[in-house]
Amino acid sequence: MPTGHSRDRAKPGEHVLKVGENGMDARVVSANIGRPKVVTWRGQTFSTAIEKTPVNASLPVRGVNIGDDDQADRSVHGGRSKAIYAYSLDDYFWWQSREAVEYAPGLFGENLTTDGVDLGSCLIGERWRAGSAVLEVSEPRLPCYKLGFRLDDVAFPSRFAKALRPGAYFRIVEEGRVGPGDTLTLLYRPKEHEITIREVMRVRLFAHQERAKLAPVGALSSPYREWAALSPDQPRGSSDDDS
Repeated sequence: MPTGHSRDRAKPGEHVLKVGENGMDARVVSANIGRPKVVTWRGQTFSTAIEKTPVNASLPVRGVNIGDDDQADRSVHGGRSKAIYAYSLDDYFWWQSREAVEYAPGLFGENLTTDGVDLGSCLIGERWRAGSAVLEVSEPRLPCYKLGFRLDDVAFPSRFAKALRPGAYFRIVEEGRVGPGDTLTLLYRPKEHEITIREVMRVRLFAHQERAKLAPVGALSSPYREWAALSPDQPRGSSDDDS
């Protein structure tokens, strides 16, 4: 059943656009799921679901999850505005070329590994059809120590932040199914702002004096808008994500 806002398709008179470069459709390369488990790393024991496994099947997208995926701590990961996390092949190849990161689907804990779309350039509030589901771009992924655990590199979260290649979180607007090979189709792109996933991450982590520009972006997740409404001399608060 539909969830979220009522505008789940292009408005009358708007074109339905394909996302992708060189005329190629954007697509889902892999759908990945994981369940929370307790691990010990560098003397610290914690629960995490960052380890995702590719599933060679079409998965249901419903509620706040895809398939049987789950999160270890929904106070910082998951929920309506972070229901599905996507990361792109282009960004993986960037990491591979600079740090010899050995790519595997779901390596960074994403539910959807994508091809043919620059996730960092997506506008907050963009709506895509992924398979038969409709998803809305909501916020960037901010790194935490669990990404360091996944790469076995305690300093990796800091480098991930500085790279400004965060991938994108989506809320579920219309439930459906998605799987490997499904096309990603852009249904709607906001015209009232130009705030991208990458810009939200830059402001949140490195330019908090510019936070006011985020406050009017209605599709941005509420914790960001509440932070953006703070006066410049108030603290930033936590900037960590989690899985």
